[in-house]
Amino acid sequence: MARLPDGGRWRALLATPGPILADGAMGTMLFEAGLTSGDSPERWNVERPDVIRGVHRAYRDAGSRILLTNTFGGNRFRLALHGLDTQVAELNEAAARLASEVAHAPGSRAIVAGDIGPSGGILAPLGELERDDAVKGFAEQAAALHAGGVDVVWIETMSALEEVEAAIEGVHRAAPGLPVIITMSFDTHGHTMMGVSPEQAVKELTALGAVAVGGNCGLGPAELLPAMVAMHAAAPDAVLVAKPNAGLPVLEDGKAVYRGSPGEMADYARRLVAAGVRIVGGCCGSAPAHLRAMADALSVGSPGCPRVL
Repeated sequence: MARLPDGGRWRALLATPGPILADGAMGTMLFEAGLTSGDSPERWNVERPDVIRGVHRAYRDAGSRILLTNTFGGNRFRLALHGLDTQVAELNEAAARLASEVAHAPGSRAIVAGDIGPSGGILAPLGELERDDAVKGFAEQAAALHAGGVDVVWIETMSALEEVEAAIEGVHRAAPGLPVIITMSFDTHGHTMMGVSPEQAVKELTALGAVAVGGNCGLGPAELLPAMVAMHAAAPDAVLVAKPNAGLPVLEDGKAVYRGSPGEMADYARRLVAAGVRIVGGCCGSAPAHLRAMADALSVGSPGCPRVL
């Protein structure tokens, strides 16, 4: 299949009417498939590609139109914790190709979002990570994702605007034609851990050129909803994204278990869309069953055959 110009599939998706369903958790699914705590999920892009394809396929078949690559920890800083920092290009490009095989398959109208998570450090002067090093690290990851064929870049779970700025600069250096989506985690009294408010986030992220902005992860949909209301009030024309965890986690046998049911996530999907959110998905603890319930609640159907609202 010939590659479309950068941003072409994103613009086509955005032009479709109604809400857009993103996917759910990748890590949750991989742990169920046998990933052990402390191992690198990104390693599975080359060691267990069939599992990664299967996760993408399950979300696509549940109704997801945006599939995030298995690269949340795919920057050199986080991969170094697993001794994989020399494999940034290999792991990210493999992840992009796996997601593209599913999203761009005949009959599918899903797109691929190259997932870029935080560096795991704090930028100087508050921390030890120099800004130029951060930019280079994010550019390295973005270049590999672009080479693998992603349609957009999705920068997620950010808490500091300084790191967002470094990430988006890195993306623009490596792949200037790719659209960029940015979400932050509002998990500290309605703000990010570094004190960013939803209103400040939506204004500054759109000013940086993001095509869609919003929130993900955090303390579940009940906590994310007011942040999205605030974002919509501050920037009514912005394309908003909400990708909350499946409720609050509880510890069972030393593991975090998310109690949010598919029905609860579906109910909040309706509320989020009513609050002005265009793109809805799930984060930690969500699975294809949650996304299927959300698709039914929003009447968005499957990627290949959307329903009429």
